[in-house]
Amino acid sequence: MENKNNTPHKSASQYKMNWFQQFLMICSGANIHILRKSPSEWNKYAGIGGIVLFTAVFATLSASYAMYTVFEDGIISVSFGILWGLMIFNLDRYIVSSIKKTGTFWNQFFMAVPRLILATFLGIVISKPLELKIFEKEVNKQLNTIIQRNKTELQKTMNGRIMQQSGPYADEKAQIQKQIAAKQTSFDSANVELEKEILGTKTGLTSGKVGFGSNAKRKSELKEQRRKDLENYQKQMEPRLKYLDSQISGVYKNLQTEQKNSEQAENKFNGFAARLQALSELGDTNSVMALATFFIMMMFITLEISPVLVKLISSVGPYDYLLDKTENDYRLYAKEKIEKGNAGTDFRIENFKNNLGKD
Repeated sequence: MENKNNTPHKSASQYKMNWFQQFLMICSGANIHILRKSPSEWNKYAGIGGIVLFTAVFATLSASYAMYTVFEDGIISVSFGILWGLMIFNLDRYIVSSIKKTGTFWNQFFMAVPRLILATFLGIVISKPLELKIFEKEVNKQLNTIIQRNKTELQKTMNGRIMQQSGPYADEKAQIQKQIAAKQTSFDSANVELEKEILGTKTGLTSGKVGFGSNAKRKSELKEQRRKDLENYQKQMEPRLKYLDSQISGVYKNLQTEQKNSEQAENKFNGFAARLQALSELGDTNSVMALATFFIMMMFITLEISPVLVKLISSVGPYDYLLDKTENDYRLYAKEKIEKGNAGTDFRIENFKNNLGKD
């Protein structure tokens, strides 16, 4: 048979589908058996399948990198990345295949809204690890800034805790040292007055006579008394001062150990959440970085929702009619079997009742 332009028609069976085209159509979630009967739809569904496939590839790379920042193990990271990619691949196939082209546009739109929201979230989840990898150098630099900032805050906290915990011991030690200093000053003063008395230096507290007279003797006794008071007090307070020093030293030692452990933990502050924090701070302080991360995220969101949008805005094609016909045939077949089954059951029940009445 020829058409009006004398161009021979081809039946669907005469068109050949290569293996890669068939693979992409399978990725689109379309029914391959029905697609074989509608060659004009092959390119559309191959394109949709390609988007679904590459989204899964990006999801695999994204999850692998995210897991590597956590476990730092290539095998575990790649294994989880492949698993995540397969899940995204299967989910995208379901989202696309679940959109039917039958019904009004608004009916299709409202059915697609939840799928668009889900696809948007998937796009965000996929984009973030890849953003971290793209801006890895900038993120590492910001991580060092965050680590140093945290160490400074940690040092301030530790200083406050040292003052709080060692304060009572340090205050008591200071009081004792103050008393020792006062007794030392009193002894030094008595020693100076004795020397002035012996040398005959005239002051308000000396006689002005040279030699070791009665005044010098009294001042010598006063000096000796103050020396004994100083030595006795020092001897009396020595155990207490040792105890106070040990307590203060213990506080310093414990908090320094705690600070060292905390700083070691801070040096390992490079996990996935830490990198997200660094990326967020870079975006807050650098408008160019914020714009770049926004466009990367929008690119992946667009990539993720594009199969749904293509399916939504495309016109109804032969595949949609054939799919609707196939599903309707099965509905009618199922309805027919149910009706036949119900009729057969009613007939058997009625026949049983009639036979029961005759008996």
